[in-house]
Amino acid sequence: MKNFLVPTNFTPEAHHAFEVAMQLAQRVGGRVVLLHKPDLPGGSGFVSSGSGNKGDGLDDMFAVRLLQNVKFKMHELMREALRQTNNVNFDEVISTEELTTAILDTIRSHDIDLVVMGTQPATQARPWWVGSNTEKVVQLAPCPVLTVKHAQPNFDVQHLVVASDFSDEADRLVPQLRELQELFPEASLHLLDVVAPGRSHEAPLQRIHAFASRHSLDDYEPDVIDAPRVREGIPRFAEQAHADLVVMLTHGHTGLSHLWHANTAENVATHTYAPVLTLRSA
Repeated sequence: MKNFLVPTNFTPEAHHAFEVAMQLAQRVGGRVVLLHKPDLPGGSGFVSSGSGNKGDGLDDMFAVRLLQNVKFKMHELMREALRQTNNVNFDEVISTEELTTAILDTIRSHDIDLVVMGTQPATQARPWWVGSNTEKVVQLAPCPVLTVKHAQPNFDVQHLVVASDFSDEADRLVPQLRELQELFPEASLHLLDVVAPGRSHEAPLQRIHAFASRHSLDDYEPDVIDAPRVREGIPRFAEQAHADLVVMLTHGHTGLSHLWHANTAENVATHTYAPVLTLRSA
């Protein structure tokens, strides 16, 4: 995990993501790529020469000034980061593509290992930047996505929660889990499943222990909680456990429990106080 992508619109939420990405990059001597999608006149494509319409010249002038302002803000972020660290490299990307497309294209073109996105807590009114865009990226990104909703000036994971039904596809979490344990060796590990109220905990606990045994995880806490919906159970447990990070898959339809439906991870990513790291299950 060396290359980190931070989509930014220069809001406080985007800055929270930038802070976390910078701290992670500092731990590994990595690189942070800043991506901005400006709202240019005329939509996603604009030309620098007029086409004969009276408004074109003004639109082009506005676009040039807007892009200059974007570059200035990006360089301000880089200068802020360089005052705190000298072992992180920075790149910038300005794209006129639709936001999700721009993110996916940048992941491929810059060999991104992790996308770090800022989003507002789900209880607040959301602008265009958050909500559906974050959830789409979580669902579509070929690399892990970390969603950050609050300031993390000292991002240090002491309590790590891995939430899953621990069916076979949960094995896809293990490489990322190993990497996180190397980055944060002091973190306690909770393996969490959520079941419907009234259901036995015996089978989920057996799956948790089998998962841990398959991957030689010796120091962990098995946890099973009751909740009518996973998207309610995980945030509640994360708060009780003082979780610094929640890790989960974006589930398909192959999980053992009907509670773990396709958009569970996307919901949890935007509803949990702690940062949430999601990986595609397939």
